[in-house]
Formats: sequence, structure tokens, C-alpha cells
Amino acid sequence: MTGIATVFRTLAAAAAALLAVTVTAPVAQARPEPKAPGEFVSLRSVDPTIIQEMRYPTAHDFMGEPVDGYRQSLCILTRPAAEALHRAQLRLLRQGYSLKVYDCYRPQRAVDHFVRWAKDLDDQKMKAEFYPRVDKTRLFTDGYIAEKSGHSRGSTVDLTLVRLPALPTRPYRPGEKLAPCYAPRAERFPDNSVDMGTGFDCFDTLSHTDDPRVQGVQRANRQFLKETLTEAGFVNLAEEWWHYTFRPELFPDTYFDFPVARRSVAGH
Repeated sequence: MTGIATVFRTLAAAAAALLAVTVTAPVAQARPEPKAPGEFVSLRSVDPTIIQEMRYPTAHDFMGEPVDGYRQSLCILTRPAAEALHRAQLRLLRQGYSLKVYDCYRPQRAVDHFVRWAKDLDDQKMKAEFYPRVDKTRLFTDGYIAEKSGHSRGSTVDLTLVRLPALPTRPYRPGEKLAPCYAPRAERFPDNSVDMGTGFDCFDTLSHTDDPRVQGVQRANRQFLKETLTEAGFVNLAEEWWHYTFRPELFPDTYFDFPVARRSVAGH
């Protein structure tokens, strides 16, 4: 029995030593989520009348899935950009229109998600709507996807116009039949906005603000939006009729990565 007792004493000592290490080992701390600087605000706190139809927390985007970093359906912007939208909205309300935002501040992790998706050439489930005429191998070359986005600096917004009173837009049903984003309005995914000639995030040259093929009411609507926002201090990206940046930017060289969530701007 002496040999067995020695074995038990050895095992007991080893177990005691292991327990001591476990008890005294420091507990790994979860890395806290970054918060927005004080210059960022929720657009709703500045102007609750602007319609928000945030696309990237949903599956109705060019990837067909919610985007990393969008915790809630919320537009966050730097305060000067939000206040400039408020000024534009006051002008539009008097004319029977409202702004509607699709995307505002975009965390870097969301941009990284776009890049991963663009490199996965097998994932093309939303091609029929968002990039019917563009080969996915060309998304970087043609400038539709990039590793950095002005949205991550906080003063860029994607938006459109809605004629008041605003009708509701039905929710997207994953798996539903897709129509090209440049198809006639009656055939595209329904949107309560005015007709801009293409849908939001349409990867096509028809999305260029001044594309000469876009005429009539569609062109007039684009120019109305551009004139209104230019007067408020925004600059349009020529390749996307919906894309505007307020100038001067508060953070022209900083790409933030705090999540799109109410807690990111709590107390601002």
C-alpha cells in the first residue's frame, strides 16, 4: 500500500499546484468597444424628421447579409454634417419633400467586410440586383469597392429624396426574385423615394450623377438633390448620385471603427 499512497500523495500535490496556478492566473479582460468622439451625434437627435432607411444592418444590400459593425439601424454623423442636413431638410420640407438616408458613418470593420466579400468570387447571390453588368473580378479596379471609405471619417452620407406624405417601403424578403437596379422604376425593388434612374448602391455607370443617358424627371430629381445639398455645404461624388460629403471635414484623415450603436454616441 505504501507505493499506492505515494502515488496518491504525488497526484494530490500536482492537483494542488495546478489549482494554485488557476486561482492566481489573471483573468483575461474583454477589449472594450471604442466609442465615438464627442463630435459625433445621432442624426435623430439633431433632426428627427429625416427619414432613415439604413440598409447595411439588413440583408438588402449588395452582399445579401447584415454588415459587420452595424449593431442598430441608426445614422451617426459628425455634428456639423448632421446640422447641415437639418438645414437642407428645412428647405425641403417647405417644398413638400424629405431627405431619406441609406447610410451615414461606416465603421472600418464594415469596409473590411466589403473587401472580404469582394474577394470571394463564388458569392454572387445579389448580382442580379446590384451589379448585373459588372464582373465581380472588376469591383476593385472599377472603384466600386475600396479598402478605405470616406464614410468612416463621419461626414459622408448616402441619401435620396422622398415626396411627402411618405409611403412605407415594404421590407426585403431574402430569396425573393431580384430585378436590376437600373430597371424601370416599376420593375425595381420598391422604394418610396423619387425616381433617380437607379436604386441605391447600383454598381453601374448609370449611377454617375450626370450620366447623359439619364434624362427627364430622373435627371431633374438628381439635380434638385444636388443643388439642395450643395447649398448646405455638401460635395457630391460624381460616380454616385446618392453620395455626399460635408466640407470641411472634421476628421479628414481619420478612419474610425466604433460600432453603429446608440451606446457609441450616448450622452453626445
